[in-house]
Amino acid sequence: MPDKQQVIDAIIQQGMLPLYYHRSKQVTVEVARTLYSAGIRIIEYTNRGEAALKNFRILKTVQESEMPGMIIGAGTIRSSKQANDFVEAGAEFIVAPIVNPEVAAVAAKNSMVWIPGCMTPTEIHTAQHFGAQLIKIFPANILGPGFVSAVKELFSGQLFMPTGGVELEQKNITAWFKSGVCAVGLGSKLISAEVMDTANYDKLYNDTLTAMRLVIAGR
Repeated sequence: MPDKQQVIDAIIQQGMLPLYYHRSKQVTVEVARTLYSAGIRIIEYTNRGEAALKNFRILKTVQESEMPGMIIGAGTIRSSKQANDFVEAGAEFIVAPIVNPEVAAVAAKNSMVWIPGCMTPTEIHTAQHFGAQLIKIFPANILGPGFVSAVKELFSGQLFMPTGGVELEQKNITAWFKSGVCAVGLGSKLISAEVMDTANYDKLYNDTLTAMRLVIAGR
């Protein structure tokens, strides 16, 4: 398993963190295969449905046999039980929509990166207190790049990553990087329900290449 710094470095180097969930194990695996084929090396599989844990275990099996160098984390982790379940299933980092010290404790116990979601300076301060090296600005479409620009001087050295509404367009991605973030989270704007439900993996592959180019140009 990669150590904490390797996970942080992988997110920063990639400049984007694709995230998704689908109820189908086949779609779950095919999306990961497509992302990997396009050059993605770190993803977040979100805990947003009844099949999430089961599909995560299957995804890890495929990762180990087919995707050398890929790092897979678990997202939408709100409780210590969820955190422990996904750690046991092989999660290599934890992403959360909230700041829950109990989840932070599970991550710390397992020497694992914990990326909590914050939308206020107080939440950012609390997340730092409990060891967050990277903080998710969430929901990004509500807060906007101006929020990061306004608070980054208060939290010098803190790494930020917006998630939730980051657009797959140059103007938006450039604005986020100019505000001071180290990467952007890309969910439904990249891996849409339509793409997954129609198994349109060619579109996902091409859109992933586009996203990678937008990130490079936007930095």
